[in-house]
Amino acid sequence: MTQIRLIKRGVALAALSLALAACSSADVPAGHSSADRNAGHTSSSSGLPAGRIAEGEKLASVKGAATGQSCVDCHGAEGNAPIDPTYPKLAGQYHDYIAHSLQMYRDGDREHALMSNQAKALNDQQIADLAAYFGSRDKGQLRDLHGIH
Repeated sequence: MTQIRLIKRGVALAALSLALAACSSADVPAGHSSADRNAGHTSSSSGLPAGRIAEGEKLASVKGAATGQSCVDCHGAEGNAPIDPTYPKLAGQYHDYIAHSLQMYRDGDREHALMSNQAKALNDQQIADLAAYFGSRDKGQLRDLHGIH
């Protein structure tokens, strides 16, 4: 009787493991940039200064030297109206996701024709400010861009 219970328990654990594996995705969101990993950062937004919403709002309208575009030129007012359906809405996104994405573009760990060049000139404070600003905006209607390309 004990052996049957052990077999049933083993089968149940195997089924649970398979179910959890099926629910997880191989396509994960942006993780830590190589600079963050090399510095030993493992927690969300680790190593960034506190973001300042007012400074981020100003910076969101400043045109970058590399592209001649500002954040709001492409992502829309308050990051909530992108000019292209493949561009993400930034308003209401988690500030740490925005910060890590910008760090990865800046550090070359994530590639995009415009964003990689745009982010290269940003320092940690500017990234924290932009993330705080866009993260504080009303999210409106966020949408899933997975598989849009």
